Amino acid sequence: MTSSIQTYVPDKLIRRAMPELDTVRGVAILLVVFFHGFGFEFGTTGLSGLPRLFVLATLPGWMGVNLFFVLSGFLITGILLEGREKPHYYKNFYIRRVLRILSAYYLLLVALFVVPRIGLVDNRQIGLAFIGFSFVYLSNLVDFFSVPMQYGALWSLAVEEHFYLLWPTAVRFFSRRSLACLAMAIFLGCPFLRAVAYELKYQYGSGYTWLVADGLAAGALLALFCRRPDASRRSVLQFSLFCMGSVLVLLAVGLPFGILLSGALLGGGSLRVTMLNLFFAGALGATLLIGTSRWKWLVRWPILQFFGEISYGLYLIHVLVYDVLDHFTARFLPGISVVAARGHFGQILARFTIGTGLAVAIAFVSRHTMEAKFLDLKSRLTRVAPDPLLDDESLDQKPQVA
Repeated sequence: MTSSIQTYVPDKLIRRAMPELDTVRGVAILLVVFFHGFGFEFGTTGLSGLPRLFVLATLPGWMGVNLFFVLSGFLITGILLEGREKPHYYKNFYIRRVLRILSAYYLLLVALFVVPRIGLVDNRQIGLAFIGFSFVYLSNLVDFFSVPMQYGALWSLAVEEHFYLLWPTAVRFFSRRSLACLAMAIFLGCPFLRAVAYELKYQYGSGYTWLVADGLAAGALLALFCRRPDASRRSVLQFSLFCMGSVLVLLAVGLPFGILLSGALLGGGSLRVTMLNLFFAGALGATLLIGTSRWKWLVRWPILQFFGEISYGLYLIHVLVYDVLDHFTARFLPGISVVAARGHFGQILARFTIGTGLAVAIAFVSRHTMEAKFLDLKSRLTRVAPDPLLDDESLDQKPQVA
């Protein structure tokens, strides 16, 4: 009698399409949006009970940016590794990146210039100097030139753009072993530089590229590890467990030094982000394993994948939408204006629901109209046939928060 039981064969970890990564993007963007919509804007003053607990739960949403960095480091490094032996390496990579990110980004800069000047924003001024620095992706360095950070979402995009400018040459000319050593040096060097900045009383928590690139390096290390000749599901599991174990060690060692605090002590100023990057690298490895197993449904949630697909546009626009909404509610719906809502959870929730709904609609339309048209040009302007491994259209620049 022939047994009807069949052995389940897991999918490959690295595939042309990895839908579980859209779920990760969805988690990341929702963390950021809830952070801006609740805890960052209103805090917990005047709230009690479950509403207070809910808003408190949104306060760690800034960590979504660290998740974006780790994910971008993983995907970009994989794209570059797959393409470095192929013709037109630089041309293909940069054309694809330009077509993916610049249309929505520069349209946002136009909006940031126009909207405050026609009186649709009450509490935010966007100067020409800031727009100029943002135009060349230097918004994370404006402090050096005494220019205020006037739209916080843009500084992390500058960090990622610096990564796009420098990392392809490293991947092109370094061996995989040397590339792993370089990524490890960046991963270890950033917290060291944060510690130095902390001790010298500099802005150790700022978005300077050399202080925050360790998230990108952590993702790059995972990409390199997954593409080793001897890589296996077991070894990737070991990598993820090592990352999670390191998180526990850092937590135990760093507690006396304030690792859970917001930079009040050396640990919080230098190692808290390192701990987060390790956690997200381990979680990303685990997501790949689960997403290629019989339990893949656990990491393939359609609603999160929807938000993952529109995450780039939503990240760009959501704060500006809140600003414009505040302008109109102050005049026509004062009950849910940003001032009246403070301390009143119902009004806060109404503002969040309306503003986020509008932002989601704009991001969705942008993704499927303007951005889609530019994405369609990829295969026409590059000389190789479209390869989804090299053409992850849902790879978005993501950002650090205000």
